[in-house]
Amino acid sequence: MQRIEREFAGRTLTLETGRLAKLAHGACLVQFGETAVLCTAAVQDRPTHLPFFPLTVEYREKSYAAGKIPGGFFKREGRPGEKEILSARQIDRPLRPLFPEGFMNETQLICNILSADQENDADVLALLGTSVALNISKAPFRTLVAAVRIGRIRGNWVLNPTFQQLEYSDLDIVVAGSRDAITMVEGGAVEVPEAEILEGLQVAHEGIRELVDFQEEFVADLRQPEMSWIPQLPDEKLRSRVERLAEPRVSEAMSLGERQQRKQALASVREDVMGRLQEELSEEEFGEFEGQAGEILRDVEKASMRNQILDDGVRADGRDLDTVREISCEVGLLPRTHGSALFTRGQTQALAVATLGTSRDEQRIDSIDAQEEISKSFMLHYNFPPFCVGEARPMRGTSRREIGHGVLAERAIQPLLPQYDDFPYTIRVVSDVLESNGSSSMATVCGTSMALMAAGVPMKAACAGVAMGLIKEGDRVAVLTDILGLEDALGDMDFKIAGTRDGVTSIQMDIKVDGISSEILEEALGRAHRARLHILEIMNGTIAEARDDLSPHAPRITSMQVNPEKLGEIIGPKGKTIRAIQDETGAKIDIEDSGVVKIAAVSGEAAARAREMIEAIVQEPEVGRVYEGPVKNTTSFGAFVEILPGTEGLCHISELMDGRVEKTEDVLQRGVITRVKLLAIDEKGRLRLSRRAAIEEEGEKVEEVEAASRG
Repeated sequence: MQRIEREFAGRTLTLETGRLAKLAHGACLVQFGETAVLCTAAVQDRPTHLPFFPLTVEYREKSYAAGKIPGGFFKREGRPGEKEILSARQIDRPLRPLFPEGFMNETQLICNILSADQENDADVLALLGTSVALNISKAPFRTLVAAVRIGRIRGNWVLNPTFQQLEYSDLDIVVAGSRDAITMVEGGAVEVPEAEILEGLQVAHEGIRELVDFQEEFVADLRQPEMSWIPQLPDEKLRSRVERLAEPRVSEAMSLGERQQRKQALASVREDVMGRLQEELSEEEFGEFEGQAGEILRDVEKASMRNQILDDGVRADGRDLDTVREISCEVGLLPRTHGSALFTRGQTQALAVATLGTSRDEQRIDSIDAQEEISKSFMLHYNFPPFCVGEARPMRGTSRREIGHGVLAERAIQPLLPQYDDFPYTIRVVSDVLESNGSSSMATVCGTSMALMAAGVPMKAACAGVAMGLIKEGDRVAVLTDILGLEDALGDMDFKIAGTRDGVTSIQMDIKVDGISSEILEEALGRAHRARLHILEIMNGTIAEARDDLSPHAPRITSMQVNPEKLGEIIGPKGKTIRAIQDETGAKIDIEDSGVVKIAAVSGEAAARAREMIEAIVQEPEVGRVYEGPVKNTTSFGAFVEILPGTEGLCHISELMDGRVEKTEDVLQRGVITRVKLLAIDEKGRLRLSRRAAIEEEGEKVEEVEAASRG
């Protein structure tokens, strides 16, 4: 067993191997504070038959890590949740580009959270442990990488802040990288300017370098000999033949600005090249080389696109490097929804629809990072159907990509929403991507911002997003604004930045090269800021601020504070009272332990009636006030009248009317509704009522009420 400890960010960081999971090809236990993660790496000895590198990453939280038992019927961990999927993606994205070209052996990385102290997040530890596991395994992976979370509290940068510290931080960004460069960025901020974001990334990179040094010391004597493997690369003679046949026509096809035309032209080139090869090669040779030829054709397309940009500064659709595609916006196109917007940028189109609900609609999340169940009142769900890219394929469960893009857009909008106390609605936005040719997640941000404003949500500011790209060949570099799907697939960077006029609210960067310099980051952030202002200007021309009124189909929520001791009376035995109020009025009523009662109803009249009924239940008797209520019982000494629900008082026989009354029933009978004045409340809480005083104050009204009740 090997173990090493160091202080990092004010806490003890431990790396250990050789005690757990010894049959894995590489295993590392990482502990930070009292949070511990076991990271393992396993590699198959033979290459796969699949046409891509089969790397899988799993990040799994164990309920026992926080001393919890899973909820639900089965009482065991099930499919990975949103946090687990996002954390797995954060590990996959910085590692995948660092495997050597042509390595096609199936590789699996598994991170199990064994202990959670509910202070330190395990996600950044998992990448650290996975880096160690890979570097001490037989896999051909020899680059040390690490990740840190960066926060800022009262102007001070904080590495790996605790969950409690993050509540006071104006940004929360996970940064991954090697000693030389940053390779992945993921996080959000509260309208933080780009210059300050860049400063935070530089601080984070210093922390990454410290963790790389720590790993280097640990793995120096633990590295295994690299496994024997043969790069699965296309045959060089075949490459020359395919390039000769394809290059001129591919360059011509790449110059076609319209996506479908370009796609059809490239398909024609592919079909023609394959036909020529089939003629030139034997059937056996063609069967062996068919897959390789397709890969070479993709390389030819990639080289053509990149050279056109680097040499001529012209992109596939004819734009220069800085131009944003044509944008159109619509709001209110769906009549029955609470808020809707259609955002179209080039051939990327997102339909965003907002729905307002009550606290009953909040999402409940059971997490090992918190002691109690967490409630979530804002949700953004992103859907990417096959037709949006002109494909036909099975539609199954929500993909990891859909979850990741939805959270990216949700993070962009979250800091701009009003405080829950000021706008007590649960908000759900669904973004259906109808067309996709580059950065549908940023189109989702734009559409969501407009849909929320159309729904009447008083957002602090409008939010827009744009994706930046990169083409890098040696010293030749081109930064691209508003990238196409082609430039994402064949380029070197996908850098998504969303925010307002004042600053960034969400950021995500993935690269396919070893890393990028701070100068490139700075240029990309600056260009993204200019593009964002351009997009916001167009959006503001459609809807500049939230509508004053909610949709007529959205619930109106009113709040009232009552004495918490009265909550039982509102609810009633087995919920009988509150159900009766809801059935009679059609309103939804939510009650909090603090005494806050929320009434939601589409009709204002229904909400007002429900409020009146609740007020009648919880109001306290007020001396000197005239009340109306039924006679509950009569006795020889007077009548008991219910002046409030569940609250009765005695109207003595002497207080029934002027003059002598021989028998209570001569004036009031059981069930008759009358009006009485509350004269006093004694030390035991008993109420003294007077019908005579009510008559003196209101005259004939008392007798009219009684006569009406008698029919």
